[in-house]
Order: sequence, then C-alpha cells, then structure tokens
Amino acid sequence: MRIKALWWKLVILGGVTLLLMIVLARIGWLVDERQQRQRAAEAGVAAAQAGPQVVLGPLVQRNCNEQWIPPDPREQPQRRDFVLSALPAQLVVDGTLNQERRVRGQFKINGYAGTLTMDARWATLAALTPSAQHGGKVSCDDMRVVVAFSDSRGLRSVAIKRGTDALSIEPGTGNDNYPRGLQAPLRGLKLDDPLELTVSVSLVGMSDFGLVPAASATQVKLRSDWPHPSFGGRFLPVTSRVDATGFEATWQVSELATTALRDVRAGRSLPTVDRDADADMPYAMPAKVPSDGKGATITDALAFSMIDPVNPYVMSDRAIKYGLMFIVLTFVSVGLLELLAGRRVHPVQYLLVGLAMTLFFLLLLSLSEHLSFAMSYALACAAAIGLLTFYGASMLGSWWRGLGFGALVATLYGALFVLLNLEKAALLVGALLLFSILAAVMTLTRRIDWYELGLGGRILNSEGEST
Repeated sequence: MRIKALWWKLVILGGVTLLLMIVLARIGWLVDERQQRQRAAEAGVAAAQAGPQVVLGPLVQRNCNEQWIPPDPREQPQRRDFVLSALPAQLVVDGTLNQERRVRGQFKINGYAGTLTMDARWATLAALTPSAQHGGKVSCDDMRVVVAFSDSRGLRSVAIKRGTDALSIEPGTGNDNYPRGLQAPLRGLKLDDPLELTVSVSLVGMSDFGLVPAASATQVKLRSDWPHPSFGGRFLPVTSRVDATGFEATWQVSELATTALRDVRAGRSLPTVDRDADADMPYAMPAKVPSDGKGATITDALAFSMIDPVNPYVMSDRAIKYGLMFIVLTFVSVGLLELLAGRRVHPVQYLLVGLAMTLFFLLLLSLSEHLSFAMSYALACAAAIGLLTFYGASMLGSWWRGLGFGALVATLYGALFVLLNLEKAALLVGALLLFSILAAVMTLTRRIDWYELGLGGRILNSEGEST
C-alpha cells in the first residue's frame, strides 16, 4: 500500500507540475502582450515626432530629359526623364547623438538628438554631363545639392555652406526616389570645377540611426552618451569604445567595398535599419532585390541601435524560460526535506509552493514596468522568499526547517539573477548549477534504501546499518 500511495503521489505531483506549466505559459503570453503594447507606443511616438533616421548625402543631382522623334512618322514624339548624380570623392561625417528619452503612458522609448557635420568634396562634377541615348535633344535643370532623410520631421535645423557662402535651402529633394529631405540650388558652377560643401544638421530620431556610405571614401565618427549600442548595418566600426559614459565609434568605407554608389546612381530607395524584433536581431538583413529592379533599396548602410539590455519584457521573458526548471528544483528540495525530516507533505502544499514560485514572475513583470529591473527583482524575491519561509515552517514542522527551505529558495533566485545577467556564460553557469544540485541531492540521499522506502522507509548510516 505504501508503494502504491507513493506512485499515486508522484502522479499527482506530475499533474500539479503540468498545471503550473499552464500558469507559466499564461504569464508568458502576458509578457508578449505587454511587448506588443510597447511596440505600439514606439509606433505612436514615431508617428507623432520622428522614427529611425537614415541619412543619404550630400550629393549633387540634376534632372534631365531627352526628347526625340521616332523613325516611324506615325509614332508620337518620345521623351525620357532621368536623374544624374555626382557622388563625393570624399565624405567625412562627425556627429554626436545623445539620448533623448520619450515616454508614452508607462512605456519608455529610446530616442536621440544631436548634430551631424558632413564635409564632402568633389574633384569634378563630370558625372552630371548628360548623354543622348536616342540621338535626341537633351535638356537639364540646374544642379542642386541633395540630402535625403528617412524621416524629415526630425530635422530641427540645417545649414549648407560652400566655402564661406551659405546656400539657400529648400524642402524636398526633387527626386521621387528620395521624397523626404532637402535641396539647395548650385548656380554659377561649371561641370569641371571642384566643389567642397559643409552640411550641418541638427536632428532627432528614435532608437536606430543609419548612414549610406555614398562616396568614393567615407569616414564616419559618431559619439553618444548611450552606453549600450548595437552596431549593425553592413559594416562594423573599425574602432570603437563603449563604457558606462557612452560610446564612440569610427567607420571607414571605400567604394571598393560597397555597392552604395551604384545603388544611388540606379535610383534605389533608402534602406531601413530598424531592429527585427521578431528575430531579436539588431538589424534585419536586406531583402532580395527584385529582378526588374522595382522596389529595390540600397543594401549598404552604417548603423547603430540603442539597445536596452535590461528591457523589463525581454528580461521577464528570459526569466520565465527558466521557470519550470526552478519549480521542479523547488519540488525536489521539498521532497528531500520531507524525506530527511520524516514529515509528510500533501500534494496541495506542493501546489501552493509552486503557485508562490510562479507568481514571482508576475510580480517581477508588474514591478519592472515602474521600477528598475534590479529593484523589481529584489522586491519580488523578498515577497516570494518571505512567503515560502513562513509557509515552509508550518509545512515542515519547524522554523529551522522553514528557514532552511527559504535559504534554498533564495539560492535558486540568486542563481536565476546571475543567469539573467550573464548572456554569454548563461549556458555554462546553468549547466554547472544543475550539476551541483544533482551532486548535492545524490550526496544527501546516498544512504537511503530506495527498495525499502515504500515499505516504511529506511535510511542507512555511515556503516551501512538501517536507522
């Protein structure tokens, strides 16, 4: 009868564990829902102010057209419109983009604000010389400087100088492929003249920033007080410094290493450098270019993202993934104490202990929306450990046993916090933790006669005699 009762208890505990898995899954769904609401808040801020910024330019362009009469007189005169682009021989960008957080409801959205200075030099503008492909008459508009942005609402001020002369800035780029941005007419300039321009931009954006290296030689140096950047795009910085005060990074790209110049001349649209949240990747890979070229985007960009390593929803989601393991370990601890103390614990008591462990994750999620993650974790741990220590004293029949049980639970929560903060070594630490726990259980139960346990229980002493 004792063996049968033991097996029934194990079956019931399996059902209890399954029920707790359902509760954990429901809390995980709640985390996903809150993440979706945060993304909706980010989209709302982007729609109301400015989203991620991608910058292209400066470059010099002119709109041209060719008109010709077909050989067949019955056909109507034909016209071809096209855009010529002269890309800089050298582009040097220096900028500071410090964090400027926005808040919508209870959600905090990472943003930035700062200035960019772009110095561009052209040895010649011969690339703007038109050619007639059909033997017709070609006419072109005046040359203009173009700087394109993915979201021009983020522009606070812009100044373009040719030497010491300030150019007149007009909204729009005059290019349908880059509808957002600005332009400045260039008058009195010959195609074989060199050109040097300085563009100063004050802008704001959200979370992500990218720049297209559309020059024969591009050098970009960016600084920020954001201490957790994720460098992405198609090129990583050649040098970078990241510490608690922020980061500083330098990129250098040659025309031999990028297709950006070809893509700009082909009229491809600006890329996107926003994070791929579903894949938990900093930046999405460029989409496959259609064979007809329609809808194609520039594939190369230098980019960084303002990643929050202690995002409450990401951290809560990671914690829940360890939830089942820690509940099982807690049940093993209760069973071990039950066995060594000789006091029976009812499956309902196992259920209540498991629910207390499970609700820890709900407390952690709700608190982390209002407090720092470390503070939230400490408060949720204190609540769970205090409750389990109080309940364990009655469940196990002694305050000392309750305190010992509370110490075991505190050790598990401490190990979980270490796992959450050691991204690279989480697997190693987790494996060592499980091995250590298994070794401790095997050591404490090495004197138990498992064959006799179901008939009355017998623990062997150091000489192998029953006690």
